[in-house]
Amino acid sequence: MAKSKVYFTKTLTPERVIDIYRALGVELKGNIGCKVHSGEDGNQNFLRPEFLKPMIDYVNGTVIECNTAYEGARNTSEKHKRLFEKHGWYKYFPVDLMDEDDEDEVIDIPNGKIIKKDYVGGHLKRYDSILLLSHFKGHPMGGYGGALKQLSIGFASSRGKSYIHSAGRTLDQYNLWNDLPAQNSFLEAMADAASAVHNKFKGKIVYINMMCNMSVDCDCCEVAEDPCLKDIGILASTDPIAIDRACIDLVKKSGDPGVSHFMQRVSSRNGEHTIEAAEKLGFGSTDYELISID
Repeated sequence: MAKSKVYFTKTLTPERVIDIYRALGVELKGNIGCKVHSGEDGNQNFLRPEFLKPMIDYVNGTVIECNTAYEGARNTSEKHKRLFEKHGWYKYFPVDLMDEDDEDEVIDIPNGKIIKKDYVGGHLKRYDSILLLSHFKGHPMGGYGGALKQLSIGFASSRGKSYIHSAGRTLDQYNLWNDLPAQNSFLEAMADAASAVHNKFKGKIVYINMMCNMSVDCDCCEVAEDPCLKDIGILASTDPIAIDRACIDLVKKSGDPGVSHFMQRVSSRNGEHTIEAAEKLGFGSTDYELISID
């Protein structure tokens, strides 16, 4: 079996995002949803709309997001819209909060290890293709956040997020935090959910990971540590497992003084297990070829 291709550039500019997308040789068509992270109120590390504007304009896409399953500025549509306004997204893009209507699309996961259904934002059915724009960084629960987290938690509705975090125990965000499952069950549920969205758009989804502003904390954190790693670059692939594996490998090989701190966060949450669990589901591979476009 051929290795998955992951394209890489060390140059972190808006224009280079377009270059690496074009290097893939994949043309997304139809109504294109561009999945971003809106950034929690107070977070300093999230990818700004100005940086992503040229790429989203290039594909004539719509910014898509979902509400959260925890207290903050994004757990209701009303609050989330105010934050989109505050962070400048409406200034540049049409924005679709996919679970705004409080209706989910339910995707079956026949081979899911932990969960057999994925509850995603109901508006996802509006889109023919997906451009997944991920900020690679650490995460307080998953260890790290990249393409697989965006595919799973990112596309899930507020109820769906509760379902994944609880490993299928509840759809209720208010009951979620009372009885969390074993860590590996949560990570494997994320892998299950990621497979659901990837397989729904197979052949019509592109992954771009930006390795900058890399804190041990996620963009979902109101109070996040400052970045502990120097910027590394931009990666693109049609394989979400390969691109996340490549990002972890690039961190480990970087020689940056902050590697041990960053990887301690990943390891303490067994974060790489998400990649392993996803590979077992067969929708991608950790066997990749890194292709520089510099």
